[in-house]
Amino acid sequence: MLVGVISDTHGLLRPEAVTALAGVEHILHAGDVGDARILDALRGIAPVTAIRGNIDHGGKCAELPATDVVELQGRLFYLVHSVTDLDINPVVAGVAAVVSGHSHKPSVEVRDGVMYLNPGSAGPRRFNLPVTVALMTVGESGVDARIVELL
Repeated sequence: MLVGVISDTHGLLRPEAVTALAGVEHILHAGDVGDARILDALRGIAPVTAIRGNIDHGGKCAELPATDVVELQGRLFYLVHSVTDLDINPVVAGVAAVVSGHSHKPSVEVRDGVMYLNPGSAGPRRFNLPVTVALMTVGESGVDARIVELL
């Protein structure tokens, strides 16, 4: 299963992000959506699981949960906007991957058998960081992820 991961759109869904996510079977949005129409557009590509971030304090984005868990291909994915707010022990909970955003810094790291994935920011460029999303492959052998630079 191919899963698209996006975060920190801050009200901007770039055409390059839409292109990068084409063909995925599910999309995870790790917060700071900025405009609910972004989630509507992403739902045109695949089903979406989304959480709110620290800028999502008005409208429909404010109604998103602060954290969420989704099961894909028999594996659990835990979404939290800032990894510093992680409120579970992912090893004990049997989580395959913790998906976060907030820092705008893309990263893929495995600790204690759990993947920690931050797709970076797909919205307005900030702090001279790259504009990115991530693609995850979920299968019988596990979870693999790669960062995709958009610009």
